[in-house]
Amino acid sequence: MRCLQLIGVTGFIVISTAWTGLAWSSSQRAAAAAPSPSTVHQRVARSQAEVKRLERDLARQESDSKQASRRLQQQDQAIAELQKQLHELHAGSPAGQH
Repeated sequence: MRCLQLIGVTGFIVISTAWTGLAWSSSQRAAAAAPSPSTVHQRVARSQAEVKRLERDLARQESDSKQASRRLQQQDQAIAELQKQLHELHAGSPAGQH
């Protein structure tokens, strides 16, 4: 599941970068054709920071999902126990007292 989410995040970054590239005018493309090394480093740093932020968000969401799953499992067990007790109560009561 985590792999699929990372693929989705990576795909989003690639698609948004491509879409932004299509929006540039031809003069901007010419100016951007030979970016300076510092510009490239800045872009890489921003991209890496965004990836790290997305990874943290993903980890938080996975943790929240696991906690919710544990809570649901506990609630299911409690419901099953209550249903068992109710069944036992009905089985033990006289026929005329429902």
